[in-house]
Amino acid sequence: MPIVQEVGVDPIDDLLATMKIEDARYVRIAARAPWGISFPPRHLARLVLISSGSCLLTADVLDGPRRLTADDCFLVRAGIGFTLQDERGRPVVDCADVFAHAPGAVARAGGDGALTEIVSSRFAFDAVAAELLFTLLPPLFRLSLDDTAGRLLRSTFDLIAAEGATGRIGAGFVMSRLSDVLFVQALRACCAEFGGGAVGWLAALRDPRLAPVMREMHEDLAHPWTVEALARMAGMSRSAFAVLFKEKAGDTPLGYLTAWRMYRVKTLLRETPLSVQEIAVRVGYDTGSALSRAFLRREGMAPGAWRQVRGRPSGTGEA
Repeated sequence: MPIVQEVGVDPIDDLLATMKIEDARYVRIAARAPWGISFPPRHLARLVLISSGSCLLTADVLDGPRRLTADDCFLVRAGIGFTLQDERGRPVVDCADVFAHAPGAVARAGGDGALTEIVSSRFAFDAVAAELLFTLLPPLFRLSLDDTAGRLLRSTFDLIAAEGATGRIGAGFVMSRLSDVLFVQALRACCAEFGGGAVGWLAALRDPRLAPVMREMHEDLAHPWTVEALARMAGMSRSAFAVLFKEKAGDTPLGYLTAWRMYRVKTLLRETPLSVQEIAVRVGYDTGSALSRAFLRREGMAPGAWRQVRGRPSGTGEA
């Protein structure tokens, strides 16, 4: 029997499992010149693909308009607004108004000029669970469809389009599940492209010496980890490991561990009825009081108060 080497939990897998996409919608837009569509800042992430034609992308987070053409794709963080137009100066309509009049999954906008076809997918998810990932990613990120991750992304776009065209029983359900996959693939591609040159846990995860250590930490956040033990796992001296970790992750090993423990505390406060004492045991604190003190230092309020203020909201009905 072959020997299977156990590997710890990937932090990205950990986050994606916790984010729990609550609502995903997929709309195809047929826009004919002249046209303009605004996507105001809302509590939604968006993934947009230009299927054919071209348009201008403008957003406050960009230094100027960007010309997009067929197969250009970009991911937009929740809370970021942007506008698409065939040319600058066109009157714009809110995307909610465009989608409200869409027969099925196809929305139409503009006049009778040149056609631009756009795919817009939007995703609502637990913002608390996504916090540690989205704070590291750019507010608007252009994705390449030429590499392996991009080709998988494009294949899923095509599968969703094919399902929408068939009208078969269960097509809506299949499209919804594929939209979930689409979002995960987009995040994975974004993490792969962005993590290489940045400082943060995404960059640290790409380092072959640190990645196994980080996975083991995520496998058991409650373990009483020490820098010495983590350094041995990486095959490094304590001092060299500490320097490398801070250089790549932007935090000390134990600071990183505390950040993820607090992240787990917040998700448990929102998702479960567990007491603070029960949560403390799950994330590596001896007592509820010890957890409360650590939580208060980082969040500015006690866990119980945070639970009352930040309890899980209902799903969104935004376009």
